[in-house]
Amino acid sequence: MTLLDGKITSKAILDNIAAEVAQRKAQGHKVPHLAAILVGTDGASETYVASKVKHCQQIGFGSSLIRFDAEVSEAELLAKIEEINQDADIDGLIVQMPLPKHISVDKVTETISPAKDVDGFHPINVGRMNKNLPAYISATPLGILLMLEHYGIATEGKHCVVLGRSAIVGSPMSILMARNAKVGNCTVTLCHSKTQNLAEHTRRADILIAALGIPEFVKEDMVKEGAIVIDVGITRVADASKKSGFAIKGDVAFGEVAPKTSFITPVPGGVGLMTIAGLLYNTLQAAKGAYFPKK
Repeated sequence: MTLLDGKITSKAILDNIAAEVAQRKAQGHKVPHLAAILVGTDGASETYVASKVKHCQQIGFGSSLIRFDAEVSEAELLAKIEEINQDADIDGLIVQMPLPKHISVDKVTETISPAKDVDGFHPINVGRMNKNLPAYISATPLGILLMLEHYGIATEGKHCVVLGRSAIVGSPMSILMARNAKVGNCTVTLCHSKTQNLAEHTRRADILIAALGIPEFVKEDMVKEGAIVIDVGITRVADASKKSGFAIKGDVAFGEVAPKTSFITPVPGGVGLMTIAGLLYNTLQAAKGAYFPKK
């Protein structure tokens, strides 16, 4: 069993990005700039945004954090997004989720310019990805692709089973693993809450990607010998033995599943770190105008 270490992999990717940013700066080119909008004071959101800003600083990106109270109107938030769309200094824009219930996530997503949509959620980027055209890919699926590539894991002809059909991870992951690309060319089965005889599907997987959000759902008897297991889940579970009062669990029961696998991601320390690497990779591409020509 080999551990797919997100800390090592993300550092390698971020080091490469930092080197390219330094080269761009030395050549007089623009330094990438990521803007983040945070609505309200949700603790997890505060942590995620702070981590993104910190990583921007570490690799030489510019960054801006725009804060709004939870009571901000939808119209005011959308107006700010439109303003950032027109700001030539800002290359990428993310709006941290979740948002207050009075604000439409779809409206926010569709208002962000596709050229600055480094989260990869805009319908234009989703559609381009689906057609295997250059596009910003949702950061978590992109991070998984970068991890598989980093470890030189061959995917062509393999059977990939994806657990979960969310628009952010499961659905795009199923498309990406099936498409004709260096990391791809799999036969893909997409499973979800209504799938019958679920374990029969997972036991056939050469590559199993668990993105359900249910702690330790995948047990040893659901995984075939030698499988590659990617655990996207990250859930706080009460644990009195921990100083914090909780433990972080993935969707896979790591202790019992890991010995059976050829490769597996840990939680924490796996896919979560790759998500930030994917986001910053997208932001570098935005600064270069790689997918949408600069105006």
